[in-house]
Amino acid sequence: MTPPELKPAIDAPVQLLALAAGRVAIYQSGCDIAELPPLLLVHSVNAAASAAEVQPLFDHARLHRTVWAMDLPGFGLSDRPDVAYSPQMMTDAVSAVLAELCARAGVAQVDLLAVSLGCEFAARAAQATPLRIRRLAMVSPTGFSAKRRPHGPPGTTRVIPWLDRWLRSSAWGDRIFRQLTRPGVIRYFLRRTFGSPAIDDALWRYAVATTRQPGARHAPLRFVSGALFSADVTDLYNRLQMPVWVSMPTRGDFTDYDGRSAFESRSHWRFQRMEGGALPYFEDSQAFHALLDPFWH
Repeated sequence: MTPPELKPAIDAPVQLLALAAGRVAIYQSGCDIAELPPLLLVHSVNAAASAAEVQPLFDHARLHRTVWAMDLPGFGLSDRPDVAYSPQMMTDAVSAVLAELCARAGVAQVDLLAVSLGCEFAARAAQATPLRIRRLAMVSPTGFSAKRRPHGPPGTTRVIPWLDRWLRSSAWGDRIFRQLTRPGVIRYFLRRTFGSPAIDDALWRYAVATTRQPGARHAPLRFVSGALFSADVTDLYNRLQMPVWVSMPTRGDFTDYDGRSAFESRSHWRFQRMEGGALPYFEDSQAFHALLDPFWH
């Protein structure tokens, strides 16, 4: 049975940008009277990820500035080829969209906001082209746990080789993905993300729909094997020179930010507790932007 065509996650024009790894979908909104430089939004990575995760951020930002939101390779409306997805592949896609945004807007610098594991790709892109990023905001980023502070060699990942080989070569990989993306299981993981049964139902519905698309399992299975997590993320964050704002959730599975002590004393880093789960702008957009907007200004 052919799955229904996936509709856009955000009410905005969508363009497909051709890259070496396939086409990447970009939601675009201009602003006639822009108060701030353009902004790029990067979603998180999980079995059902897409730009739907940043839709409230997009709708808020479009009132004040040009804003783009991308679907990472293997997710949403982007192409989903059966390839070895990696942090570098994701970083290259973010960098390409940043370059396209700068060229289209006719500016030298833009702002960047990413969520969860997407923060690692955003930070790597910012490290590669530091003059292109004016400010970087990270919402519930990975890499700050005191229990696991990755200090691996540059460019390495936290992949579990045997698990990666097994998931990619065995029919079990497809079965595991189907189990992980059952509607009830997606709702379960969203509850853990929100730290509450009160999840966003529209986000849940889109998460279910995006996992039914051809090739939907390829990138998430690399996530499951650890191949999309950077082993050198601590050193990567250490090298960031632009102003960085970090939102830390108080509920759910992603509340360990004790590793931030290595960064708190630096003048260009700002950590702020945000009441709620890992996607706090779904719960209280006004409170979230009351903390974030001064950082952009």
